[in-house]
Amino acid sequence: MMINIFVDIETIPNQSPEYRAKVREGIKPPAQFKKQDSIDAWMAENAESATDEIVAKTSFDPAYGHIACIGWAVGDKPARSIHNETTDTEAEYLASFFDDVLHDCSVHKVRWIGHYISGFDLRFLLNRAIVLGVKLPSSMILPRDIKPWSDQVFDTMTAWAGAKGTISQDNLAKALGLAGKGDFDGSMVAEAWANGEHERIAEYCRSDVETVRAIYRKFEQVGY
Repeated sequence: MMINIFVDIETIPNQSPEYRAKVREGIKPPAQFKKQDSIDAWMAENAESATDEIVAKTSFDPAYGHIACIGWAVGDKPARSIHNETTDTEAEYLASFFDDVLHDCSVHKVRWIGHYISGFDLRFLLNRAIVLGVKLPSSMILPRDIKPWSDQVFDTMTAWAGAKGTISQDNLAKALGLAGKGDFDGSMVAEAWANGEHERIAEYCRSDVETVRAIYRKFEQVGY
């Protein structure tokens, strides 16, 4: 029996002051700045914002970024979520998520369903587990070779747009006559986490899970 798990994760940039300091040390002005006074002026004006930009991009890189929230739903059950309020608990919460999945699906084969799940969510979960030393479920539960055409994965983005195409979950939902995102989206997660708005992030994550399940049902209805 195949069990469907709908999943969405929210991630945040690296939170380590040491990492930021290392990035800051590596900031250099563009090559056209030759004179020391112009180099100093550029650094004074741009170094911090350039550091901010590099650090912000780590939210997409499991080598350095962190999982802020995992939302999932098994079959037709209500969406659930688990979230971190500090990066110190990331390993604990990831292990807890895997334990819950094993409890629900240990005797079944699993199909993971999400939007760009093959290119981001599952890979981020897998790689963060490696970084944090969290024991993985078996490959029958969590595939290691994550491909959008695998029978263990249904990626709503590639199902709609093909292997090389893209469409946002919000735009796909609207195209299918479903409710899109409200006044909060993924670009706001890092700031919300920094402000301690952890339940707001969790609610948003669960909402994305419900939306991706509704999108999947649209494909299912027409025998995709």
